[in-house]
Amino acid sequence: MCGIVGYIGKRDAAPLLLEGLQRLEYRGYDSAGVAVVGRGGALRTAKSAGRVRELQARLPKRFAGTTGIAHTRWATHGAPTDENAHPHLDSSGRVAVVHNGIIDNAAELRAQLSAEGVEFASETDSEVLSHLIGRSDAATLEDRVRQALEAVRGTYGIAVLHADFPDRIVVARNGSPVVLGIGEHEMFVASDVAALVRFTRQVVTLEDGETATVQASGHRTWSTAGPGTAKSPTTVEWEEENYDIGGHAHFMHKEICEQPEAVDRVLRGRIDDRFATVRLGGLNLDAREARAVRRVKILGCGSAYYAGQIGAQMIEELARIPADAEPASEFRHRNPVVDPDTLYVAVSQSGETYDTLAAVQELKRKGARVLGVVNVVGSAVARETDGGIYLHAGPEVSVVSTKCFTNTAVALALLALHLGRVRDLSVADGRRILAGLRRLPEQIGQVLEQEEGIAELAAGLARARSAMFVGRVRGYPVAREAAQKLKEVSYVHAEAYPASELKHGPLALIEPEVPTVAVVPDDELLDKNRATLEEIAARGGRILAVAHRVQETAEHTVVVPRNEPELDPVLLGVPLQLLAYHTALALGRDVDRPRNLAKSVTVD
Repeated sequence: MCGIVGYIGKRDAAPLLLEGLQRLEYRGYDSAGVAVVGRGGALRTAKSAGRVRELQARLPKRFAGTTGIAHTRWATHGAPTDENAHPHLDSSGRVAVVHNGIIDNAAELRAQLSAEGVEFASETDSEVLSHLIGRSDAATLEDRVRQALEAVRGTYGIAVLHADFPDRIVVARNGSPVVLGIGEHEMFVASDVAALVRFTRQVVTLEDGETATVQASGHRTWSTAGPGTAKSPTTVEWEEENYDIGGHAHFMHKEICEQPEAVDRVLRGRIDDRFATVRLGGLNLDAREARAVRRVKILGCGSAYYAGQIGAQMIEELARIPADAEPASEFRHRNPVVDPDTLYVAVSQSGETYDTLAAVQELKRKGARVLGVVNVVGSAVARETDGGIYLHAGPEVSVVSTKCFTNTAVALALLALHLGRVRDLSVADGRRILAGLRRLPEQIGQVLEQEEGIAELAAGLARARSAMFVGRVRGYPVAREAAQKLKEVSYVHAEAYPASELKHGPLALIEPEVPTVAVVPDDELLDKNRATLEEIAARGGRILAVAHRVQETAEHTVVVPRNEPELDPVLLGVPLQLLAYHTALALGRDVDRPRNLAKSVTVD
C-alpha cells in the first residue's frame, strides 16, 4: 500500500524521485524518504514523517546522484516517524532498501539478527531486508538479494541500492507490484505506472517470483529461483495529462465529473445491436460455456464488493442465474466450496488488491473458472484470470473510488446482458437494456448539473454526528456504497441497512440528530419504501431522499433521471458521491487522501 520510485541514468535523480513520489501519494502518505548514490559511491538518505512536501523541504541542498530510490509509506509496522520511514539501511550504511508488503516472519528474523549483534533503527518489518542483504558475502548484488529473499516469508515489492554496486538497482516482486520504465539511456522503477508516464510509456511488469537488475543501459529479469525470463515491453494506455488534476480542486471531484466520458468508454465497441447483446471477447467464454454456468460469485473488497452486489442482482434479473457477491477478504479465509459450475468474477480497480488476488489464486489452484473486472491493463488480477472485462475508466487517483465504482457496475451490467442473451433473455429485453446503457452518460451529466443544490444539502449533513443510509433490493448496495463514501472521506459515522431491516433494530437510533439518506427508486417497491420513510418521520427523523420523483415525507429530495429498473442503481449512486464530497469539503477534510487509508491495498 506504499509507493516505490527508482531512477538510474545521467540525470540528477532526486528531483525525478520526488516528482514520482508526489504522483504516488495516493498509495500512502504518512512518511517518505529517498536514497541516492553520489559521486565516489557514497550512499545518502533523507527521510521525513508526513507528506512528500515535508521531505522535499528537508532535503539537503546538495543531494546529487544519478542513481536513487524513494518511497512514500502507509504504516503497517511502526508509527509514522522519521525512523520508520523508508529507505532502511543496513548496519554499515551501504545498503538501502525500500519495501512494499509485509514480512510475515519479521519478528523471528529480528530476534535472530539481534542475537548476532545487529542493532535496529526502526520498528518496521522492512528493515530486516536491508540487514540480511548487508550481511551477505555473495559476489553480486543480485545473489545477495536472492539469499535475503530466501530467508523471508511474506509479500514484497522491493528496490535495493548498494554503494558497492553503484551502477544498478535490483528489484523483486512477490505479491506487491513492481514496474520497470524504459527510457533512452535511463531506466525507471515504480510500484505504479502513475510515477512513470511523465518520463516513459514503455514498461515491463514483473510477475510474482521475478527479480530484475536495472541499469542505465537496460534491464534483465529472472526468476527468483534462478532462470532468466523473457519480458516484452508494453505501452501504457494513459498519458501524463490523464493523471493531472486539471481545473478541479480535488481529484475526487475531477473523477466524479469524468463519469459520463468514462461510462461511454466502457460501452464503446461492445454493443451488438444486431443480436441485442454485447461483445465481450475478452471473457474467453463461448456460448456453450456461458450456458453451462449454474451460479455466479462476485468477489471484491470495499467499493468493488458493493459494485459486485449491484452486478449480482443484475445477473439474477437478466440471466436468471443465482448470483451473489462476497468480500474477497472473507472468501479467501473460509475454505469455500469451489463448484465447477460456478463462474467466479474478481473485481478490483487496481487489479493488485491483495485479498482479491489471493482469492483468485486459490480459486485457480482448485480448478475454478475466474474472470477479472479491472481497470489497470496488465495488472496481476488481469494476468491471473481466465479472461475478463477492462473498465477503461482512466486513472483514478483519489483514494475514494467514484468513476471506477460506476464503471464496474456498468461492466457487470454488460456481463449480465451477455449471460442473459445466451440463455432466455428476449430480444426485446436485450434492446431495452442496450437503450438504457446508451442513455447513461447523458443522464449522469444531468445528475452532475445538480451539484450546487447537493452541496447545500451536504452542509447540513456535515453537522450530523451520524447518518443512516437505507435502500431496498436494488437500492441497498447503493446505500452501502454511499455510507462507505461518507465515512471514508468526511469521517462522519454512517451505517447502511436494508430498509426492510430498519424496524428490526436500527430504528432505535433514529432521532433528529441522525439524518437518514434513503435510496428510493420508482420501482415495484416504491410503496414499501414510502412506508419506511413514514416510520422514520414518525420518530422525528430527518430524511434526504434520492429518488425518481419528489418524496413528500422527506425534507429534501434529489431527483435522479429514470433509466431501466435494472440500471437505475448506476444513476442513484452519483448524487451520493457528490454528497460525500461536499460534506468532506464543509468539514475541511483532506479529500483525496483521507486519514488511515490508501488507494491500492496490497497487504494482507
